[in-house]
Amino acid sequence: MALRNRRLGGLVLDSRGSAPVEFVLVGVVLTVLTLAIIQFGVAVYVRNVVHDAAVEGAHRAALADTSLSEGVARTREIITRTVGGAFAEDVSARDSDRLGYPAVEVTVRTTLPLVGLIGVPWALEVSAYAPAETLD
Repeated sequence: MALRNRRLGGLVLDSRGSAPVEFVLVGVVLTVLTLAIIQFGVAVYVRNVVHDAAVEGAHRAALADTSLSEGVARTREIITRTVGGAFAEDVSARDSDRLGYPAVEVTVRTTLPLVGLIGVPWALEVSAYAPAETLD
C-alpha cells in the first residue's frame, strides 16, 4: 500500500505533458479575445460608415434644389457601396426644426453586426442633421 501511494504521489508531482494542455487552454483564450476585438472593430466600422452616409444624405437633401428622396437615395448608395445593401434597407428623411432652424434629418436603422456582418436587425440607429438651404 505504501509503495502504491509513493507511485501515485510521484505521478501527481510529475509535470511532463502539461505544456500541450496549457498551450491549448491559453491559445483558446487568446483566439477568442482576438476575434472579439476584431468583431468590435467591424461593428464600429459599420456604425461609422452608416453615420457618415446619413450625414452625406442629409447634406444632399438639404440643398435648395434637391428633395428628401435624393438624400435617401444618396445615403443608400453610400451604404450599399461600402458595407452592402442589407445595411441600407431602412433609410428615412424628414424636415425638422430640432436644431432651432429649418433642417433635414436623415435616419438609418440597420443591423448591428455581432458575428461577422450577421447581427441583430434594426439594433443600430443613427441620425444626421443638416441645415436646409433656401433660394430666398
